[in-house]
Amino acid sequence: MVVPFFGVNEMSGILANFFGVVIGTTVGCLINDGIKKKYEQALFVVMGLSALGIGMESLVNNMPKSHYQVMFIVSLSLGAVLGTWWDLDGKVNRLTKRIGGGGREGLSEGLTTAILLYCVGALSIVGPVMSAVEGNNTMLYTNAMMALITAMVLGASFGWGMMWSAPVVLVWQGTIYLVAKYLSASFFNGELVTEVAIVGGFLIAATGLSMLKIRHFKILNFLPALLVPVIFFLIKDLLGML
Repeated sequence: MVVPFFGVNEMSGILANFFGVVIGTTVGCLINDGIKKKYEQALFVVMGLSALGIGMESLVNNMPKSHYQVMFIVSLSLGAVLGTWWDLDGKVNRLTKRIGGGGREGLSEGLTTAILLYCVGALSIVGPVMSAVEGNNTMLYTNAMMALITAMVLGASFGWGMMWSAPVVLVWQGTIYLVAKYLSASFFNGELVTEVAIVGGFLIAATGLSMLKIRHFKILNFLPALLVPVIFFLIKDLLGML
């Protein structure tokens, strides 16, 4: 039976990502219970190296495709100012400590890494669009498998607090799905995905540097930078319609 408007069948790809994160995190946390401290620290380093590598790969692959060479500079600058003004890092750290699971070292970096890895990329952005327009969930299922494996490592490294990344994935992909299905699928074009991937690449790489203790960044304060390309293309499309 298909539920009207926002049915389970229509949402299968997005739900697969949500449960992939939940299941992966659960398995990782259960495994972590039997892992010695030295192995836990080794996993922490592995995630730092992985984040640094993924971030650099995103930059190398997407920067040559950009038609707006200073977009990432503007995005990071505005994002840093807004995030610092709102004190996102401080608020999230206080919230995680209040709700539990915030005692694990580096949890804020873990959550930031998870959110960026799960949400920033062609699979997580274009996937919901393909699902909404063509009913094709292949990209979302692929992203769900990657999220499952990543969540296991992140869960083992940072603990149960990583569960808070699951609803973020659900809201992110669900919002893109709704916009594509009921407003405009063309909005999520290649140019937007490229610019978001570039900004996300810098943030993922910076998260890796923080996790490796090379240079500490309050990455949560930079997250608003991801909205700048979205707002830019939204205004661009609106002006083009006038």
